[in-house]
This record gives sequence, structure tokens and C-alpha cells, in this order.
Amino acid sequence: MSVDSLPDSVRRFILSSIPSVPYLEAVLLLRNEPATQWDAKRAAARLYLRPAVARELLLQLEAARIAAAAPQHEGCFWYRPEPGLAAMLDEVAAAYSTDLLRVTALIHSRIDKRAQQFADAFRWRKEP
Repeated sequence: MSVDSLPDSVRRFILSSIPSVPYLEAVLLLRNEPATQWDAKRAAARLYLRPAVARELLLQLEAARIAAAAPQHEGCFWYRPEPGLAAMLDEVAAAYSTDLLRVTALIHSRIDKRAQQFADAFRWRKEP
């Protein structure tokens, strides 16, 4: 199965909405345990990240309307995607569980492309 064989909707969503593998893994962590309140320390321990990085991921998920702040516990978040988004996240989770390498390659291809575009912006060009 090639990257192109991932469902088109999943490919588009990953390319447009998943900035990194840790971001996707944070989504999947919250999705797999929707009743859990996630703070930076708990998420960091499960994702093998520094708490500051995990906190940033949780805030990004909140901004993307994938997670919502738990009102009774400051700094905690629940998995609460908007209704239309939940189905797409289920599709992405299914693709990741059956084809981890292809999904991560797709994410990295996006990152590599952006890095190359950034590097190209600073490439010295000889003037005519």
C-alpha cells in the first residue's frame, strides 16, 4: 500500500491539519481515553515528551476544536471534537493503526516540503 492508497479524505486531512507526529499521537491518546482529563504532566508521561511540549500540544488541540478545557480542573483537557471532526479523526486513527509507516511518511513529507521551501527562500542566487 502506498501513501497514495490512503483514503483521499484521510490524506487531505493529514496534509492540511496534522502538523506533526506528536500532534497526531496526542489526538489519538485523547481519543482512545475520552473520559480521562489530560493535563500536561499526564500527557507528557504517556507521549514521552517534556510537560511544556505536551501542554503546547493540548492547547493546539483545543484551538483545533479537538479538545476542550475541563472546566472543573484548570489546565486539563478532554477529547471533545466537533461532531463532523470526530468521524474524520476516527478514519485517521484507523489508517494510523493499520498503516503507521505510510501515515507518518505522509506527515513527514509535509514537514520536509515546508523545510525545503524555507531553505529555498534563503538560497543565494547569482544575479544576471
